[in-house]
Amino acid sequence: MPLEDWKRFRALSLALPELPLLVDLSRTCLDLDAFSSDPLVAQAFPAVFRDMEALEKGAIANPDENRRVGHYWLRAPHLAPEPEIRTAIEEALAKVKRFAAGVRAGRIVPPSGGAFENLLVVGIGGSALGPQLVADALTGPGDRMRPFFFDNTDPDGMAREMARIGGAMSLDRTLTVVVSKSGGTKETRNGMLEAAAAYRDQGLAFAAHAVAITQDGSELDILARREGWIERFPMWDWVGGRTSELSGVGLLPAALQGIDVDAMLAGAAACDAQTRVPVVSQNPAALLALAWYRETGGRGAKDMVVLPYKDRLLLLSRYLQQLVMESLGKEKDLSGRVVHQGISVYGNKGSTDQHAYVQQLREGVPNFFVTFVEVLQDRIDGRPSLEVEPGVTSGDFLHGFLLGTRDALGEKGRSSITLTIDGVSPRSVGVLIALFERTVGLYASLVGINAYHQPGVEAGKKAASAVLSLQGRIVDDLRGKPGSFRTAEEIVSALGDESSVETVFRILEHLAANPGRGIARRPGPTAFDALYGAS
Repeated sequence: MPLEDWKRFRALSLALPELPLLVDLSRTCLDLDAFSSDPLVAQAFPAVFRDMEALEKGAIANPDENRRVGHYWLRAPHLAPEPEIRTAIEEALAKVKRFAAGVRAGRIVPPSGGAFENLLVVGIGGSALGPQLVADALTGPGDRMRPFFFDNTDPDGMAREMARIGGAMSLDRTLTVVVSKSGGTKETRNGMLEAAAAYRDQGLAFAAHAVAITQDGSELDILARREGWIERFPMWDWVGGRTSELSGVGLLPAALQGIDVDAMLAGAAACDAQTRVPVVSQNPAALLALAWYRETGGRGAKDMVVLPYKDRLLLLSRYLQQLVMESLGKEKDLSGRVVHQGISVYGNKGSTDQHAYVQQLREGVPNFFVTFVEVLQDRIDGRPSLEVEPGVTSGDFLHGFLLGTRDALGEKGRSSITLTIDGVSPRSVGVLIALFERTVGLYASLVGINAYHQPGVEAGKKAASAVLSLQGRIVDDLRGKPGSFRTAEEIVSALGDESSVETVFRILEHLAANPGRGIARRPGPTAFDALYGAS
């Protein structure tokens, strides 16, 4: 049996020392000769490779929004379909590096002098997840700036982050980067307003501490121009938020922290070159797409559990949740047929999961496949690890848990993919980002869906707007009848429409629970018969 395992490992793995990366599919459901005999390899992948080639040459790859998809050009501007795009990418990168160097050298400083020491990134989704992943993966004692994030419209969460930054002196030395392509994203706008208020409360001018990353002519761009923000950086409609980490969205925060953005781009470019190879057995992204298809039946029948055995890659699963689920979770295919596609992603890190959900993975419902990420180097600083037992370091234990968990799952017929990188570095992070971006694109083409739009997200935004509109009507009704306290059902009746009583009840409960909203609650016979009125 060990020799058979070794045979499968050699047959179903791809080693790419130049990246460096090892893709091991030997613990998946693929047949031993799958790279040559699987029908998808001969029948489907040639068209998939042509689709990707056309995308990179500038074809409309997002037909629902009539947009091109150009995140691959960000690390290879010479491949952009027009010289204007190449120039825009190159100029934006130069501007990012020039600005970051100016901040680090003390040429760009807060109004009071000194130096910027903190970085607050205000964004949502890909505008925050990518920068968070990179910051967490590559942070070190030599970082030029400490990163903080407003990545939600939660007032308490933003207050906690502000408390971490500190008082007036620390806030004065904080550079805030606001990221929104359209400038109209409500969560980001709210975070910007909360940040501006915090600066104002400390007697500081927000504009003198603010930078915008946005599309030319957007609401945010207009605001930043009008208020005289420190600088503005471009976003383009051909780069989606979840694939924007290697644009200014991710490169500016990374460069400000002192992370080697050229190495990140070089790693992504090297991975891109390998994932353009139109031979499945030599293309790491094609191999992953093939394994995803076979493991999930091409219909998302299994979830993907992401288990990086490295603390620095803790946020990889959150990053991949958006990249994979927002890209592949689609109701309809490109021809308009209802297909309900997608792959659910969750994960944390090893060996934490030895004490969390690996028990279910081994013995529970077999509705998943695992993607292990193995990191060979124990420490980013290159120092030797402490021996915790004779001849054994804590890093050896971590590696042993990875291999042991992999074997334990295999014994129960639970599939896994293992990706091996040498260490966590700017280059290897760039490789991983590019690898999964291309895998998502190839898989989407295999199953015939548009990976580059997100109608479900837009539907959620519209529904939220409707709830806020209803809230405004409720408040107007209550304030128009001072001293009158009524149940949720009575308020719905007064509104004179078919509003959901449950939704109205939940809005009333939220308003009454928060000071300053002017809405009071009186107990009723049951929790659902409470009375509400203007206070």
